[in-house]
Amino acid sequence: MALRLLQVKLGGALAVVASDDDGAAYVVPGYASVYDLANAAIGNGATLAATVNAAGRGEGVDLDAALAEGRIGLPIHHADPAHFIVAGTGLTHLGSADGRDKMHKSAAGEHVTDSMKMFRLGVEGGKPAEGQVGAQPEWFYKGDGSCLVGPGEALSSPAFALDGGEEPELAGIYLIGPDGTPFRLGYCLANEFSDHVTERGNYLWLAHSKLRQASLGPELLVGELPEGVEGSSRILRGEEVVFDKPFVSGEANMSHSIRNLEHHHFKYDLFRRPGDLHVHFFGTATLSVTDGVKTQDGDRFEIEARPFRLPLVNTLATAAETPVSVKAL
Repeated sequence: MALRLLQVKLGGALAVVASDDDGAAYVVPGYASVYDLANAAIGNGATLAATVNAAGRGEGVDLDAALAEGRIGLPIHHADPAHFIVAGTGLTHLGSADGRDKMHKSAAGEHVTDSMKMFRLGVEGGKPAEGQVGAQPEWFYKGDGSCLVGPGEALSSPAFALDGGEEPELAGIYLIGPDGTPFRLGYCLANEFSDHVTERGNYLWLAHSKLRQASLGPELLVGELPEGVEGSSRILRGEEVVFDKPFVSGEANMSHSIRNLEHHHFKYDLFRRPGDLHVHFFGTATLSVTDGVKTQDGDRFEIEARPFRLPLVNTLATAAETPVSVKAL
């Protein structure tokens, strides 16, 4: 039976909540956050599941009511957002190159685009044998923990952005132990919100297009991810459904193994700083922009997939313009 961890506001305070496949949920007593719970597990040389079991069961929690009332937050957070690294990899899923290739083919003429070259590298060498290092994936940085918004919150697009588009994905959550060892805590649903119009303008603007907010689903799924994950991605505009497509993830649908993606992120000393949290987005092959959808303020993004019981829902908003000037000191 899968274990899911959530952070829920109860009586004005944050509580760690555990749930199972049947939807039964209860407070994990003795811990103020999932971060504290994970650190305790590392310190005791125990698994998260064992640490939850040892804590016993507190009061029951109605997760559906908590979600409807906006009391479920990010599945994990760091007290200092600067110590929560948000990054990801693209072109990792079978079929993920199609939309990207279309974005850049006109500029490349008849030549094979860099996107397609990168995708082929993954297909050919993204799932190395045990003990081997596979092909290096595309990698991008999104920001720190301050760019993450919780379930039900608005994804705010900067005033200068050309687009605010959804990316339905799975993400891995990691905590760096005292000796620099990365510990994978589990997986969550995610919306790796990006500016695809800016990216389409020039591939070298990919880095700019990724410096946006992102959202993580309510549940942290502890343990191994199923080989195949199937879900759906929808955009609602009022009562109208303007986009509705299935999306798939899990290694059965990926050109890279998760282990290979993790290696190429954590091989850098910078990303093995004790106490830091990391969220790593694993990529997607399903984007509404590929179907010509132009998002608007107020649009509602809905992402759901088994084995996650609760959906990830966010609305789109545009931030007010913030004038910036540099002063010589």
